[in-house]
Amino acid sequence: MATRQKDSGSIPKFIVDHNVGKLAKWLRMLGYDTLFFNGDNDSQMVSAALSEGRIILTRDTQIIKRRVVTIGKLKALLLRSDNPGEQIKQVVETLNLGGHARPFTLCLECNKPLEERSKEEVKDRVPPYVFKTQEHYVECPSCHRIYWKGTHWQAMIKKVAVFTRISGEDSHRSMDNHRRSG
Repeated sequence: MATRQKDSGSIPKFIVDHNVGKLAKWLRMLGYDTLFFNGDNDSQMVSAALSEGRIILTRDTQIIKRRVVTIGKLKALLLRSDNPGEQIKQVVETLNLGGHARPFTLCLECNKPLEERSKEEVKDRVPPYVFKTQEHYVECPSCHRIYWKGTHWQAMIKKVAVFTRISGEDSHRSMDNHRRSG
């Protein structure tokens, strides 16, 4: 059972089942608050989704058959493919997420909002070449990973654009807007 996002004004939050774990990083890359559930007790995942207003993303048909999902109290999406690229496309299309994406605003590891850092603040924490060639940095306040617009970022932005059907310029603006509002 697939449910469509009804309120276009609210940005959805997700909980990703362990059977589609790579999807969590892709959704975080797009700027969606996404928890990764790696437990074996589906009831705990359902409870967390209900209490936090999250949509469950899974390949487990048993979760989709739960009464709380079938009566519409809990939103859940059964993913058709094992391929993370196909999964993210299904999520974006089914839930109409393209216009809500805020690429590169969350930590890919921790799911925490990234915070702008000055070049001087990261001087001794990034490789010398990166320090010489990059001007803009963001950091996760939890795990302290530092992100910058290097070649890795450029490759990811192309994938993000495909998933969300937004131009690379829009993705640049998203990171720039995050920096200003951070």
